[in-house]
Amino acid sequence: MTRPAARRPPARRRLPLALTGTPGTGKSSVARRLATRWSVVEVAELARSHRAARRLRRGIEVDLARLRRALRRPGALADVDLVVGHLAHLLPVRGAIVLRCRPIELRRRLRNARRGTAREREANFASEALDQVLGEAAATGLPVFEIDTTGRSAAAVAREVGRRLVRSGPPRQGTVDWLADRAVTAQLLDGAR
Repeated sequence: MTRPAARRPPARRRLPLALTGTPGTGKSSVARRLATRWSVVEVAELARSHRAARRLRRGIEVDLARLRRALRRPGALADVDLVVGHLAHLLPVRGAIVLRCRPIELRRRLRNARRGTAREREANFASEALDQVLGEAAATGLPVFEIDTTGRSAAAVAREVGRRLVRSGPPRQGTVDWLADRAVTAQLLDGAR
């Protein structure tokens, strides 16, 4: 009598890391530099390829619940090292790298790049000052690594992110406190009036 073949447990797949942050912190610039060595994919690209996106006049709207379901399927992220976008930390990932930037510098970057309206730039200023993306990433319970991009080149930040892709190490967050910066706090309070 032959015994049935033993069932092997499914191979453990290593989920990608998320590269996330408020718009203007440098995600796309850093991702372009990493794409020469790593498999990097934008959230919008994933959403389009998994039919979890709706085209808007200015960009796309991601159906986050639908995209999460699609990415939980076996092999959906098998060849991806890094998922990039301000929603990346809300997808099935093994941890998040949150890029940070001093809000005053962030506003200047967005204005110089002519990204968004003045109202959207102010919303991003407030989001960064109040640690919104960092808080969302930390709430997932996954390891979170915080990197301040203020005054740093995209190449230098990409090297740091690349090191994090190779070895995880202990999470590092809470190293940036924009509210301790009096200029940021004053501008944040002025905007609230």
